[in-house]
Amino acid sequence: MSDLTTARQMAASVTARSVSATELIEVSLAAIAERDGEISAFNLVTANDARRQAAVIDARLAAGEEVGPLAGVPIALKDNLCTRGVPTTCSSKILDGWRPPYDATVVERLAAAGAISVGKTNLDEFAMGSSTENSAFGPTRNPHDTSRVPGGSSGGSAAAVAAGYVPLSLGSDTGGSIRQPAALCGVVGVKPTYGLVSRYGLVAFASSLDQIGPFANSVSDAALLLEVIAGHDARDSTSIPQPVADLSAHLDDGVAGLRVGIVNEFMVDGIADDVRRQTHAAAEALAAAGAIVGEASVPAAAYGLGAYYLIAPAEASSNLARYDGVRFGLRVDANNTPDMYDETRTAGFGDEVKRRIMLGTYALSAGYYDAYYGTAQKVRSLIRRDFDRAYEQYDVLLSPTSPTTAFALGDKTADPLTMYLNDICTIPTNLAGHPAMSVPFGVGDDGLPIGVQIMAPMLGEVTMFRAAAVLEGAAPAGSTTNRVTR
Repeated sequence: MSDLTTARQMAASVTARSVSATELIEVSLAAIAERDGEISAFNLVTANDARRQAAVIDARLAAGEEVGPLAGVPIALKDNLCTRGVPTTCSSKILDGWRPPYDATVVERLAAAGAISVGKTNLDEFAMGSSTENSAFGPTRNPHDTSRVPGGSSGGSAAAVAAGYVPLSLGSDTGGSIRQPAALCGVVGVKPTYGLVSRYGLVAFASSLDQIGPFANSVSDAALLLEVIAGHDARDSTSIPQPVADLSAHLDDGVAGLRVGIVNEFMVDGIADDVRRQTHAAAEALAAAGAIVGEASVPAAAYGLGAYYLIAPAEASSNLARYDGVRFGLRVDANNTPDMYDETRTAGFGDEVKRRIMLGTYALSAGYYDAYYGTAQKVRSLIRRDFDRAYEQYDVLLSPTSPTTAFALGDKTADPLTMYLNDICTIPTNLAGHPAMSVPFGVGDDGLPIGVQIMAPMLGEVTMFRAAAVLEGAAPAGSTTNRVTR
């Protein structure tokens, strides 16, 4: 099975019955058992459930049934996606013992497509972080260099693909939490248009920003996974009521005549020289393939970081108020109800989550709402307006995904502001609600992966994936997860 390197190949082989779903799952579980003690990508490996699902798929295929486009493909799920009867922790002590009574919509759609979940992946607690170091389960390590972070908050999902455990995984992206770890781990990561993928069953961080999306080893596999999970869902009031575009059909359309703008505001001081070089090299590769490349400007994006760290914590302070020790999860008993709330939340939440709850509560408090939260929402509108103007000139925009390659574990944990700056290139598209993705493109001076970000206007995924496919084909040797040795 060494020639089965993509999810598409795996699904085709299982459907043709040249390999069984059971065999694929055993290979995946063996890879996890061999190395995840070192990487810690998973909070929970659901080996027995995966084996049962594989046996059912093999039996259905033997009976002549159709299984779906991801037949037998192993997949990993970020541990903030509800899975019926399976612990869902958000990497937080506050959800200790909670087993959801329902599946997230994306989990249902994966099962309907024949994919098999092998476990729940580690994340920064409640998806608040950029390094997967803010986890009650301890940090995840980068498979390329275990002294480095994998990025965050979806670091476990990125690492699971980069380490070769699974060809696909799901993460969530509130301010860059899919794209940034994708860049640092050398895989493809996609944040779709807000509303394209249902958030039903995603444990909320910031509801106007959160979006579920794929990690994959290739642009083609990412397109396939997005096609499976996207589409209208009546259970999510923000879900877009229209059919899913056929991304796969346009992957080979090329970029001849496509207008590509390098965003000036994302090429500022703080972007490492090697990252800057690879971003310009990516632009040159698109130009060589027939694209028209120029400089673009999104002026208000310079204020994105400040606006985000008012809006996201404000929404988090509201969403996380439900964790009170009464209805589910951790409960620390005390002499009275107010003390029980205090003791439970003190024991259950980590420092970063407490920091953001307090910041958000302050931003929403009487006398400060208009000055902070209200002003941040106005900046958000300006950012959206400036992106719209940029897209009048360009079909897609280009930038670095992360300012640097993967940094050392512990390097930025003492300074929250320095950590927040890792998302300077990714946050603006969350505020705008537009799609964006990270594609591996070369390595840095330290030999670690660099990701280039492609951005598109709302529902511009088809054009975005066309550009991504060209970049993938032009990427320097060593750009992808094939560099990881096992």
